[in-house]
Amino acid sequence: MKTTKCLLLIGMIAVALAAVAPSVLAQVQTTGTPGSPSATTTIDGKQLPAPDPKFGGVIKETAADSKPYWPPTIVPPKGAPNVLLIMTDDQGYGVCSTFGGVIPTPAMDRIAKAGLRYTQFHSTALCSPTRAALISGRNHHSAGFGVISEQATGYPGYDSIITKDKATVGTILRDNGYATSWFGKNHNTPTYLYSLAGPFDQWPSGMGFDYFYGFMGGETNQWTPYLFRDHTAIFPWIGKKGYNLTTDMADEAIKYMTELNAAAPEKPFFLYYVPGGTHAPHHPTPEWIAKMKGKFDMGWNQMREQIFANQKKLGVIPPNTELTAWPDSLPKWDTLNATQKKVYAHQAEIFGAYVAYTDNEIGRVIQAVEDLGKLDNTLIIYISGDNGTSAEGSTVGTTFDLAPIQGVDMPVDLQLKFYDVLGSDHTTPHMSVAWSWAFDTPFKWTKQVASFFGGTRQGMAISWPGHIKDTGGIRPQFHHMIDIVPTILEAVGIHAPETVNGIAQKPIEGVSMAYTFDSANANARSKRETQYFEMFGNRALYHDGWIAVTPPPQPPWLMGTAKMPNLNDYKWELYNIADDYSENTDLAAKNPDKLKELQGLFMDEAKKYQVLPLDNSILERLLAPRPSAVAGRTEFTYSGEVSGIPDGNAPNLVGKSFSITADVEVPAGGGEGMLNTLGGRFGGYGLYVLKGKPVFTYNFLALERFRWEGAQALTAGKHTIVFDFKYDGPGMAKPGTGILSVDGKEVAKKTIPHTVPALFTIDESFDVGVDTRTSVDDKDYQPPFRFTGKINKLTIKLEPPSTTAEDEKAKAEVLARVND
Repeated sequence: MKTTKCLLLIGMIAVALAAVAPSVLAQVQTTGTPGSPSATTTIDGKQLPAPDPKFGGVIKETAADSKPYWPPTIVPPKGAPNVLLIMTDDQGYGVCSTFGGVIPTPAMDRIAKAGLRYTQFHSTALCSPTRAALISGRNHHSAGFGVISEQATGYPGYDSIITKDKATVGTILRDNGYATSWFGKNHNTPTYLYSLAGPFDQWPSGMGFDYFYGFMGGETNQWTPYLFRDHTAIFPWIGKKGYNLTTDMADEAIKYMTELNAAAPEKPFFLYYVPGGTHAPHHPTPEWIAKMKGKFDMGWNQMREQIFANQKKLGVIPPNTELTAWPDSLPKWDTLNATQKKVYAHQAEIFGAYVAYTDNEIGRVIQAVEDLGKLDNTLIIYISGDNGTSAEGSTVGTTFDLAPIQGVDMPVDLQLKFYDVLGSDHTTPHMSVAWSWAFDTPFKWTKQVASFFGGTRQGMAISWPGHIKDTGGIRPQFHHMIDIVPTILEAVGIHAPETVNGIAQKPIEGVSMAYTFDSANANARSKRETQYFEMFGNRALYHDGWIAVTPPPQPPWLMGTAKMPNLNDYKWELYNIADDYSENTDLAAKNPDKLKELQGLFMDEAKKYQVLPLDNSILERLLAPRPSAVAGRTEFTYSGEVSGIPDGNAPNLVGKSFSITADVEVPAGGGEGMLNTLGGRFGGYGLYVLKGKPVFTYNFLALERFRWEGAQALTAGKHTIVFDFKYDGPGMAKPGTGILSVDGKEVAKKTIPHTVPALFTIDESFDVGVDTRTSVDDKDYQPPFRFTGKINKLTIKLEPPSTTAEDEKAKAEVLARVND
């Protein structure tokens, strides 16, 4: 009997070992008795998912004579740390106190004091591209995100698709035994895949994240966000006064970690935490706004000097760094009048409050890691911003961010009327470009500009107790977003896979930064010797302490409206950043050979990483055809209650004549509720029944509302309600005449002087029979405002657009501003 048992045990072990390549046997760690429910194993990770092991038990005619065998649970290597990867939005190098900013960010300070600060870490200069690089470990063009997905074109470097041969860090860690989750912003799903029709392979779940709690797209209203749990739209703010996604997201992340710890305390987590702060709209809570009162009264020029002094004192810029010149295109603070100073200072107060509020909630998540007893074995990476500070607020800033991007200016005197509610759920504010430039101190330029550090230099702090012993240290090595994935993989002891789901993988293009964790390497030569940058034709090439750059032919806040030069006609400048940290002194004329060398290197990198074909168009790419569920359709039919259809999958009523026909049944006693809506408080339309009467409201970007209302309440029974609008085109934002009718009889008619130029909304949905998020007129109703009767059929018919080619180009300009 003993002999039989020994032979059986030997056979089980042999079967288990046979599943592992002999060359890597020493790397595989197993625990427990093979075949037992508690057995675990690591994997070599070359093939993901790991192949299923062969059955190692015995099967006879009956269970009594058979031996069960459980496949071992796949786990990461022993001691592998949890990973908390944090990145904020639209924050340049001079925003956070950790890197000399005047806005307190104690959570980031905490990570820096417990670990290291990195003073030459870089993004791609734009949202989606940076995020694709961060989670894939490949350059943004290699990952298909040469631009944001709203500008995708049919080239491999620009189609906004992370292909199957470039598995993300989520997939790699998940298949090696990690619990993977994603909280916050997702701007890496193609816009035409936002609807619940899927497919979902480009959603977080398809990118290796088992749990997703966040919003889709470039931005969202923090009070009423475009929010999803996995693939399902959710509305957690309903019935919760004072709800804000910034806090809710931290609550959900803490809840997730707590429940994971209760269910599987030994299972390490990879938590990707990417809040909307501080992308517009700037939505801090009132208590944080109060804390910033008066903090920016000194103005942007003096603030810039203060940040610069702080940076030198902290040692996050070299002592010989020069502050770059203030641009002539932006006003100096002392040239402004009293009203301008009051309004502009308050814009910065709102932004500063949003920065501090976002950092505070991040701090709660970090504290929860400590409270769970996991901080000592958690690698925390905290990146301030996915690009430089945003310049999309226009030179004067705005109360409603959809207005100026569509050419509807908000004079300072008008903004002053919203002073007391700025940042609340009744506004969607952004700040003046001048503040954005100042928050990128000591550099030139802002977000979108890939050729200067004002667009690409990000503050970063990393902590890992017991592994980083030079706590509070500073690291000057030149690195990039693509270096984060290999850093994580080295820290957790996992190799990049050779195949995933049977598909051979392209190499990781980043290099690990883990060597910098050793204090002996505090000033070691960077392992990244070369890095290209490109966005909208703006180019740069870093190599061994030098960088060649193309100054933007026009500022980003003009969004491509000026004529662009030929790509070969761009001016190039040259900087020796080993001695000139802020790119202040152009050496191109003095060192033409070095410039030529780097220009050649740029083209080498461009060919290697799918940067070609180069394209400096902005508007044209927005108009480029791409997959769409509604392209070419002129008639849409719905019935019952339908909600959550994204704007890109809904009928587009802008710039054309249209009709909405609702065949309804009104209950006895009268009906009420929404029939059809798109948008809400900050722009949109709604056809609804209010106190029994039919109403159509056209919300012109929160600045003006036009209303059609029937005089008589609808009787019980079947009715046909029609709103027919004749657009007075061609041209954008033209007048139009609307007629509201019931059962073929006109009940209201009105001509409006202007219409929305390009879009009603970017973060609200198309709904039938209900209204989600916000109302088109708060005085009439509050969501969900379900129709109390029955909608048998709702039909929308569109006439061809009344626009010219120039109108379409202008519309594209608007979309460029908002989609960035």
